[in-house]
Amino acid sequence: MIFRDPIPGIHTHGIHFLPVAHAGCSQKSEEEGRTISEYFGKLLGQTFVDKDGASRPVTADNILVVSPYNVQVNHLKSVLPAGARVGTVDKFQGQEAPIVLVSMATSDAECLPRDIEFLFSANRLSVALSRAQCLAVVIANPKLLETPCRTVDQLKLVNKFCQLVEYASPGVGSAR
Repeated sequence: MIFRDPIPGIHTHGIHFLPVAHAGCSQKSEEEGRTISEYFGKLLGQTFVDKDGASRPVTADNILVVSPYNVQVNHLKSVLPAGARVGTVDKFQGQEAPIVLVSMATSDAECLPRDIEFLFSANRLSVALSRAQCLAVVIANPKLLETPCRTVDQLKLVNKFCQLVEYASPGVGSAR
């Protein structure tokens, strides 16, 4: 991917974490919606090289926006341009795009609308991230990293999310 103008917080490829602070959000985060709308706009028109080696501008069709909650999906559809590809992990099963933006939506453990196993599902996160052919960006409140766990299985799930954030954060892990 080639960015004409550098985009703060993300590089041209790999997995990235964009922290967005918010409070009281369960299934919808307007703050994450604004951030995704902003980055969506910055990505449009940038250049990427496809699998055949051809350079093309990024269009709305080249970006998938994923959230675990239908409420956030509907909110994102309302703030993104017409034609934006927005849905839950289930909607994009088997589909790919050069860029994937993932909105976690929930502010913290106290706001979880479902159990820890739903939001932090390793399978759901893996499916969301593996839709990206070039660049994946996870947008979430860093307070999610402080989610208290009651079982070893919950601890494993939250730890996987923490490892993802550690890997995706600038200056940590291998080259992105």
